[in-house]
Amino acid sequence: MSPRNVRVRAVRAPLVADRQSSAEVDLGPLSGFIGYRLRRAQLAVFAGFEQALRGIGLSPGQLSVLVVISRNPGLTQSDVCTALGIQRANFTPLLHELEAMGLAVRQVLPADRRSNTLRLTSLGRDVVARALALHERLERRITDCLGESGRAQLAELLCKLEMV
Repeated sequence: MSPRNVRVRAVRAPLVADRQSSAEVDLGPLSGFIGYRLRRAQLAVFAGFEQALRGIGLSPGQLSVLVVISRNPGLTQSDVCTALGIQRANFTPLLHELEAMGLAVRQVLPADRRSNTLRLTSLGRDVVARALALHERLERRITDCLGESGRAQLAELLCKLEMV
């Protein structure tokens, strides 16, 4: 069945402002919009991330950068930006934050003094290890919700959407 032939039932969302009320809002076609559903799912997952990593104090973007640096020490800032789809103008302040937290350091690339390579500090490696262990709980909750095959299918479908 093609995506255009899929019928999505209307979903009625409870009013957030009045939790005591049983009133609902008709979302109309929004309930079937992929972008709307992705954004709602992202908000839920990010809220779970914040809860799971409450004691660490990292944003999802910061953790992503730290993980990439930990797995690829010596990458340039441009390489990390490209790998994660982060605009360089947005990456620089994020990197400054990670440096101020003592988690990452820049090192001038000897072959090209205009480029910096990135490495984690000892503290950065410890924080990444702790954050990933805590994040595993969130991943388990997602897998419990979707099932193993549903999780794998969702991951595959999301990768396809990255190509749109």
